Order: sequence, then C-alpha cells, then structure tokens
Amino acid sequence: MQSAVALPFSQTPLTRPSRLLGSTGSIFSTPRSLRFCGLRREAFCSSPSTHLTLRSDRVRIPSTRFKVSAAATTNGAPPPKSFDYDLIIIGAGVGGHGAALHAVEKGLKTAIIEGDVVGGTCVNRGCVPSKALLAVSGRMRELQNEHHMKSFGLQVSAAGYDRQGVADHANNLATKIRNNLTNSMKALGVDILTGFGSVLGPQKVKYGKDNIITAKNIIIATGSVPFVPKGIEVDGKTVITSDHALKLESVPDWIAIVGSGYIGLEFSDVYTALGSEVTFIEALDQLMPGFDPEISKLAQRVLINPRKIDYHTGVFASKITPAKDGKPVMIELIDAKTKEHKDTLEVDAALIATGRAPFTNGLGLENVNVVTQRGFIPVDERMRVIDGNGKLVPNLYCIGDANGKLMLAHAASAQGISVVEQVTGRDHVLNHLSIPAACFTHPEISMVGLTEPQAREKGEKEGFKVSVAKTSFKANTKALAENEGEGIAKMIYRPDNGEILGVHIFGLHAADLIHEASNAIALGTRIQDIKLAVHAHPTLSEVLDELFKAAKVEGHATTKTGDAKIKLNMNEDGPRGPSDDEKQPSLSKDLIVRSTSLSSFVEDIYARVMSLVSRVFV
Repeated sequence: MQSAVALPFSQTPLTRPSRLLGSTGSIFSTPRSLRFCGLRREAFCSSPSTHLTLRSDRVRIPSTRFKVSAAATTNGAPPPKSFDYDLIIIGAGVGGHGAALHAVEKGLKTAIIEGDVVGGTCVNRGCVPSKALLAVSGRMRELQNEHHMKSFGLQVSAAGYDRQGVADHANNLATKIRNNLTNSMKALGVDILTGFGSVLGPQKVKYGKDNIITAKNIIIATGSVPFVPKGIEVDGKTVITSDHALKLESVPDWIAIVGSGYIGLEFSDVYTALGSEVTFIEALDQLMPGFDPEISKLAQRVLINPRKIDYHTGVFASKITPAKDGKPVMIELIDAKTKEHKDTLEVDAALIATGRAPFTNGLGLENVNVVTQRGFIPVDERMRVIDGNGKLVPNLYCIGDANGKLMLAHAASAQGISVVEQVTGRDHVLNHLSIPAACFTHPEISMVGLTEPQAREKGEKEGFKVSVAKTSFKANTKALAENEGEGIAKMIYRPDNGEILGVHIFGLHAADLIHEASNAIALGTRIQDIKLAVHAHPTLSEVLDELFKAAKVEGHATTKTGDAKIKLNMNEDGPRGPSDDEKQPSLSKDLIVRSTSLSSFVEDIYARVMSLVSRVFV
C-alpha cells in the first residue's frame, strides 16, 4: 500500500545556483519530475532505468523521474514471526475503529476485540441515536412555532408525532452506522475478534474464555459508561440514564434532568419538543458550567427561559427513588455546600446526566503494573500508558474516554490515529486544544480552545494581553433568510501576534461552523492570515469571516501568496471559460497560474532530494 505525491516540472530546467556535493564539486542536473512515496529516507532508490552517468564535471540523471518510496505491506501480510499481529485494539468504538482503519492504511496487520457490539457508546447508545432524536425535536419545534412558520408565509396545522416511530428512527440509524463500521473494517481485512479483552502481560492479550494472542503494540480503547452518583437508584424505567433515554420507551409529562451539561441540554431539547416539562438539577451555581459564561448566558435566555423548563442550582440530588406502587419518583435535594436539606421533588421520571465514567475494570492492568486514577488509565501526551512507578509501559497505549483527556468520540479517533502514526515511525503529538466540541440543541452550541476566563488566566500567568471579538447572526444574510438570526460568535485571541486562543458559537449550524476555527488552531494559522480568506456569499460561514475581520491584531499578514493568479470568469449560471481576448498560451486554457511560492517550494524539495542523493552516491 503506497501513497504518492507527484510534482510535475516544466520541460525547461529550473535556473538555480549550482549546489556542491561533497569534495568533488560535482553537481546534479535538475530532474524534470520528482515523486515521493512514504516516509522512509533509507528507501531512497532509483529504478533500473534511472541509472547514473558519471562525468568528470558532474553527475547527470538522464531519467525524468526520481523515486523515494517506502513499501507498505497490505493487511494480512505476516508480521514479525514473534507476534500474531502488528496491532491489537481492545474496543471497537469510534476510537478503535479510527485507529484500525489508519493502521491498515499504514500496512499493519490489525485485530480489534469487542465484547459487546461494534460502534461502542457513540454509535449504539450515544451521539448517533441522540442526533436522530434531535433531528425529530428540531422539526417538531419549528412546526410548533406558529409565528416562525407565518414569517415564511406558511400555514401548518397542529403537528404530532408517533413515539414508536421516533424511537425506530433512532434505532435504525444506530443499526445502519454500526453495520457501516463493521463492513468497512472487514473490507480492509481487519480481524474482528469477539469477546471481552484484557491485557495478560507485555504485548499479550486474552479475549473470550481462553484465547491468547500477541501483538507488537496494543491500544486500549474501552470507552466509558454513564456515571451514577451514590444514593440514586436506576430502574431503567422511571429513573434512567442516557442509555435508556435513547430508546424513548416513554415521554413523561414531567422529567427531572440531573446535570446541565451536553447530555442534559440535548435531552431537554428533545423532551420539551415532544411535550414534556423539564426540571434541571445542577450542583454548581449556574447552568451549563462547562461553557463560556457569555455563551451560557445567551443560551439560557434562548434554550431554557422561553421553554417549559425550570431549574435548581447549587444543589445535589442526594437520593432518588424510582416510581413504584403508584408513587412518583422522589428526589431529595441538599445544598451543595452545607449539605443541608433543601427540597423534595415528586416527578414522573428522572434522567441522570451527571457525566460518564471510564470502563476500565477487568482489563488486567495489574499485569503490567498500571494503577488507574479515578478509573482513568494514566497516559502521557502521546497516549503511552504510565505504570504505577511513573514509567512508560512499552508498546501499550490508551485512547478515548478510558484515559480521560477529552471525552469525545472524535477525540478518541484522533488519538488512535496519532498512536498509529507513532508506531509506524512518525512522531505525533495531538493538540487537544484544537479539538472542537458541540451541543446539538436548537440552536446549536460549539466551541474550541479556551473560554474567556481560561484565556485571561493563561495571559496573566504568561504575560500577554487577551482580546475578544464578536459577531452576531443578526448581521448574516443566510441566517436572516432562514429567520434564525438569534446567535453570536465569539473569539478570544492574542492581539500582539494574532494567535487564536478560543472560539465559541451559539446559533444556526454552529456545530458545522466551528471547524474553520479548529483547523486554524491546529495549523497555527494567525488571524492576520485567515482574515484574508474568501467566503462564499451568502453563507453562514461569513459569520466566521466577519469574526476574524473584527479582530484587532498588531501584526500584519505573514502568508506569502506570491503573485499567484487564477482567472476564472463567472456568470449567473456558474463558471465559464475565458473569452478569446482573455486566452493566453499555457498548459490550461482556463487556468493561468504564476506562483513564486511554488518556485520556492520546488527549490526546497530540490535541495532536500539533492542532499539525499549526495549521501547515497557521493
């Protein structure tokens, strides 16, 4: 399995100063084409047709193509004789699946062990079925908003729903995605092994009853389960976790939701759209404590205050008893600080949305001297597992919820890909501050990086100023066309150098919009550069465009665009070719590209390749 990037060159050699190679003073003529495959420098080679003809004054390369290749075995090729696999992954959730596919792409013989069902929490009991329910709640909410529909000139009769049909939609989506994940791994040759997996020792795994296999590297990706505080009795009917709620076996008239984070907010959106009254129980002094305070304040005004939702903050649910014998669900509330009794609630149902706990029991971690911390497996920045003595456990990694770094499905997948990069020879450290998060309420909330208080605290410690820029959805044409002008975008940044510290969005399709900001943080792109990017009009992406332009940065743009020019004529029907008087001789009649930055890039590649050649042949 190989990947390659071919850089075609003009037939006219590049004009550049001669480059000395060793003490002989020999130089290479400019090759007309370069091809790079893989990463290994020692695999630099020339094909039989690319022979070297030595002269007294220089070495000429008559072939028009050099090759730097790294052959990769296909999945299924035998690994080193001492191991059954190159990589074993314990847990076939989103994180394990992402790692497995990337491992196969890198040529590793890979097995994945799953004791339950492929897809893990996200696909079967989390983000996938919940989005199906939220899709229903979004449509119900819109149809129920008479004023909103009239603003479009639409008249809609009373909207209703079939509970079982809604539940089937969520279940069918989970089944479809689970099958897609399973089929994708099978198609690429990943061995899917059924049974509970555990670590027997270094590079050794047991699964099922007595199946033992070995691997050069092992990844633990066992995920998490709902966290239920002490004193709360879950019966799966009237006192439930998110696992039960996603089945939508009932829609209670009044439901208490313990916790106002992502899970609690999304389910409040679903239940209120379907007709339930909701009461939030939050231990901290404010709702939505994990969000930027300014975003939380606006979201509360839009998502909570106008809806059939009330709340209690600064209290614990010390005891919750399921409904039975005709009695309702009983909830005892105590003050979070004094622990004094505050109130008793009687409701039809209670949803426990107090977070998630790592699923790490029974993994055999004691066999490699690993001690968990509040259930989480300790790892370093490269996801390498740390034992009880503070030393790295060779060839053992942990990704996803089980390590507690960032409990998001896409973070687990990114960590898995990062680990595969490392075990195949490329050092990689994932920047977790560049990983976005989203809450799929209506409207949505998304964020990446630091909140404003976190950024200001960091600025005080490290001695730099922090500034804030904001834009409103009310100024966006596309949002107004949708009658969805409620929302803001907020960016926290350094005015001295244009570094983006955090971006937070509340509004229509915020979960989709956040990625431009997260990619900018991941790539280290500065505001003074990204504010020059062009966004299509009219689109929601212009919310971010205006946000970047609103920032006041001391520095100037650092990106060197050279004199790259692209001529593409547009009319109302789309792009068209140039007119006769616009045609110029070039390789493309529609596209004329002149770029000094490309020349600089080519010269850099030329220098690197010539350096490699000198080491091999001189």
